[in-house]
Amino acid sequence: MTNKLHVALIFGGDSSEHDVSKRSAHNIYDAMDQNKYDVSLFLVTRSGIILSDADSRKVFAGESEEQVIANAQQKPADFPLAPIMELNSVKKIDVFFPIIHGNLGEDGTIQGLLRLLKTPYVGSGTMASAMAYDKDITKKLLNECGVRNTKYVLITAANRRQWDYQQLTEHLNSTTLFLKPARQGSSIGIHQINNQDQYEAGLEDAFRYDDKILIEEAIEGPEEVEISILGNEHPQASKLGAIKVPKDDGFYTYDNKFVDASQVEFTIPVQLPDEVTAEITEMALKAYRELELKGMARIDFLVSKNLTPYFGEVNTLPGFTNISLYPQLWEASGISYSELIDRLIQLAQDEFVRQQKLLHDFKPLKQGDQKKVYRSR
Repeated sequence: MTNKLHVALIFGGDSSEHDVSKRSAHNIYDAMDQNKYDVSLFLVTRSGIILSDADSRKVFAGESEEQVIANAQQKPADFPLAPIMELNSVKKIDVFFPIIHGNLGEDGTIQGLLRLLKTPYVGSGTMASAMAYDKDITKKLLNECGVRNTKYVLITAANRRQWDYQQLTEHLNSTTLFLKPARQGSSIGIHQINNQDQYEAGLEDAFRYDDKILIEEAIEGPEEVEISILGNEHPQASKLGAIKVPKDDGFYTYDNKFVDASQVEFTIPVQLPDEVTAEITEMALKAYRELELKGMARIDFLVSKNLTPYFGEVNTLPGFTNISLYPQLWEASGISYSELIDRLIQLAQDEFVRQQKLLHDFKPLKQGDQKKVYRSR
């Protein structure tokens, strides 16, 4: 008999961050205390099939994912209940730990599935994940509650011909613009724009990833600063870290993050004036609460030349690769990698208990009471 918690790692996915997710899952698995946890692995393939624990371990061990898929005894990819059946095939999972970056993982999809399975899971809920994944929705909500962020114009297929580069520069009061898919991560589809040709080419690329594109003003002389958040109703913030990318790149690209970070300078923790550090921390915690996030998030800021911080974006399932800042910032703040995993798992259990209590305490109206309510309207 064992008192170990049974934790299921779900990783991979159908987004452009598939391989990054696999690296994050490896690191989390390696950091988990084997005396505390039994771990099952579920790889979500690019085609949306969830591989069994045995087949997922083959990929973990270095076998070709394509070959493992070819040999796997899986349900057809178009069978809609196959993912649920595969996850349900392993009995008594205590906590799910999804680490699917981008689409399926951070947009609320996997959270909805895990909620159906009535099992605790690490990270934010369905609605909060979906809101935070959409940069347009996030900005609208944060503008409403007073968290400073960059000005932007939303471009869709419907209004694409209504804007050109010159009009955008005048509206945003910036000759350098940044173009981003609203629902994408890891700097994929992002372009720095300085003329009409770059604008048109950037739109063509960004529309490959999403049908909502943000055009944002550029911040003068920005420093990219990141902060990690941990917790549920009472979140705590880590120390701040800074990223300095090669001048020619202009911003923190996918290659900087995951292919070759040798030219990127990381400063952890970064020393900023106390009042700026306090403002960023306050803005991050406010955004976390307003978006109703749970478990964890990494929040990125841009600090202008005159030391004004601007909210950039939030990552609800941040990377756990060897160079990912979320665990590094907690390490610098006194929480080890293994302890961080422990706390995330505990937070998942706490949130599940809270939600179950709400359901238990909910008393549906009796038929007679419903009639009284309707008459009172």
